[in-house]
Amino acid sequence: MAEILLGDLPESNAARLGEDRWAIRHGDDVVTWGGLADRARRRGRALSAAGIGVGDRVVLALPNSNALFELTFALWKIGATPTMVSSRLPRAELEGVIALAEPRAVIAAEPALRVALDALPPQFGVDHPDGSPFETRVSPCWKVMTSGGSTGRPKLIVDHGPARMDSANFAQLGIPEDGVLLNAGPLYHNFPFATAHIGLINGCSVVGMEKFDAERFLDLVEQFRVEWVTLVPTTMNRIARLPRTVLDSHDMSSLRAVWHTAAPMPPTLKRFWIDWLGPERVWEIYGGSEGFATTQIGGLDWLERPGSVGRCVGGEIRIVGPDGESLPPGEVGEIYMRREGVTPETANYHYVGAESRRLPDGFESLGDHGRVDEDGFLFIADRRTDLILSGGHNIYPAEVESALLGHPDVAEAIVIGLPHADMGAVVHAIVRLEPGTEASVDDLLAFAAENLVAYKLPRTIEFTDQPLRDEMGKARRSRLREERIAAMEQEKG
Repeated sequence: MAEILLGDLPESNAARLGEDRWAIRHGDDVVTWGGLADRARRRGRALSAAGIGVGDRVVLALPNSNALFELTFALWKIGATPTMVSSRLPRAELEGVIALAEPRAVIAAEPALRVALDALPPQFGVDHPDGSPFETRVSPCWKVMTSGGSTGRPKLIVDHGPARMDSANFAQLGIPEDGVLLNAGPLYHNFPFATAHIGLINGCSVVGMEKFDAERFLDLVEQFRVEWVTLVPTTMNRIARLPRTVLDSHDMSSLRAVWHTAAPMPPTLKRFWIDWLGPERVWEIYGGSEGFATTQIGGLDWLERPGSVGRCVGGEIRIVGPDGESLPPGEVGEIYMRREGVTPETANYHYVGAESRRLPDGFESLGDHGRVDEDGFLFIADRRTDLILSGGHNIYPAEVESALLGHPDVAEAIVIGLPHADMGAVVHAIVRLEPGTEASVDDLLAFAAENLVAYKLPRTIEFTDQPLRDEMGKARRSRLREERIAAMEQEKG
């Protein structure tokens, strides 16, 4: 497919596929290609009349919806840049993002936020009287994503790619042409946002989920003959825990590929999905919103190298030791990657509110630790900032979490290090059990001991009924750690 301006896409696909062919649906709300083109033009004219133009940022604090897509294409039509945030951000956090982004406007779903921030409503511009065609202007940055990162402090990730795209650049993802894609993740996260829009560029119809529900996911795949989908370990675990009779009663034969990302995948859960769908349909991608490189692995390769997240695609990997030295295969260090053709002077993104971990030769790091084998397959250990140093041992939380998550009663587990006068730090696990189950601390420790050496076992386990990860399966361990350290200090008086 030739390169296309993102602002022209709805009109182009309406002409090629037919104005009445549906483009996007969320529940009973369906918009056709012709309708998407018309609404993007009307909204674009309204946004332009509100003073928004080329290069301006507009914060979208919206849930998954057709309106969100109408607004992204409207912004691209007038050369502006969508800046994505969660619609559920507390006001203080949203104000922090706004201070960094300096947007021309904010469009928010929550009425209270609209009043407090003088924001526009999600339906803004849809009833503008003029829906006639006009020339697309190209934004210099096609998207800005926001992240709390491991620190919990907001930062912007400004993509340097202009709002024009050739889907051939993403051919390795296997997104079908003129097929059906299901988006099950929140669109304020990079991978769902990017892949849903790439699917539309490919002529796919996109089935969107406003909120994830495991059985509803199966229903949608079967009903719309979905071919391609992205999930995260949290949502994959919810599906895997459905009764086998429910899984077997749904036809999943249309699925060509299930991609997962965003968080470590417990090996037992990965094996379930490979056994259920077949290894050729289960894929994993590791990378960040920054886009400086990714690794990818299919189920067949994973079975030969359990735990790997694959080899680098379109770039190269370097494992770096504590003194900046390159480490040989098999040794754990900080993971640095570099995209082909990118130099420090031609980086494809920049941060606002943070500094990149970029080396002079263009290699960059997300802060994760890992190792590569002799064939270049990457294995993630954990984030550098989450590493627990206990009694001289390096303990990676992801490994302990994986051991706990293998227990059938455990829905979620987060592991952090808490300060200890003698050991430096000790392993503390926060666990949410499946409803109606009652595994005890002793049960979980005995289970984990089957796969962990003694020094990696949690010293303490805390039970909670609150979700531990967000919709993309990401956890803010730093916040959980700070809260518990503060409680410890308070107890000391």
